[in-house]
Amino acid sequence: QKAAQNLRASVPIKFHVSSRTDTGVHALCNAAHLDIQRGPGKPHFSEEQLLFSLNYHLRPEAIRILSAHRVPSSFHARFSALSRTYIYRLLLGCSHHSQVPVFERDLCWAPAGGPLNVPAMQEAAQFLLGTHDFSTFRSLSSDAELKSPVRTILQVDIQPSPGFLSHHYEHRPLEFWEVKVRGTSFLYRQVRRMVGALVAVGQGRLAPHHVKELLEVKDAMAFPPNAMAPPSGLFLKSVEY
Repeated sequence: QKAAQNLRASVPIKFHVSSRTDTGVHALCNAAHLDIQRGPGKPHFSEEQLLFSLNYHLRPEAIRILSAHRVPSSFHARFSALSRTYIYRLLLGCSHHSQVPVFERDLCWAPAGGPLNVPAMQEAAQFLLGTHDFSTFRSLSSDAELKSPVRTILQVDIQPSPGFLSHHYEHRPLEFWEVKVRGTSFLYRQVRRMVGALVAVGQGRLAPHHVKELLEVKDAMAFPPNAMAPPSGLFLKSVEY
């Protein structure tokens, strides 16, 4: 938004972002909309001009504009979204966090305790699909009581994934996995709690059917202590319209 003020619009520019992410969470792609009013006689920015100008002023920041599109005035980056897709990156094969490759630091979670039972995690993930009251899977916040805990999960996949530069340390017994979650919208820290529960299943601390029971109890206090996945492995992958 600060970079956009350099566009010299006739009215201050405000960004409306599709989704907020917690501290430590990443975004491969997010979406926002903004209105630009130029002074009398000045032409509209082209999509290419807007892209170049914003990125020019964003050079010091860890953010880039990937594309720009003209949209109708009825469009809203948050309320027009059909779904949002997150991925959570897991690293297996590290007995201690110091063994995480330096290029993957703060970009994945390496849960301790040896290998995970991925088939059990995939079985447990099926209980999360569909429309449910996800009260157990949300962290309480100041506005939690104002929001409905009912959400719809459209997809939960657990698949192997390549790591960044992983072919350069093939001699190490490391495995990268991604948990892909797509839903219409999400509650506060819902994805991290869902992934944490699935990892607990993979570690044998929970059975797959326990995930169904956690859903049914509808109580945030019933979530296993210290089971929430850390923010570093979570990425907002895309917002679908």
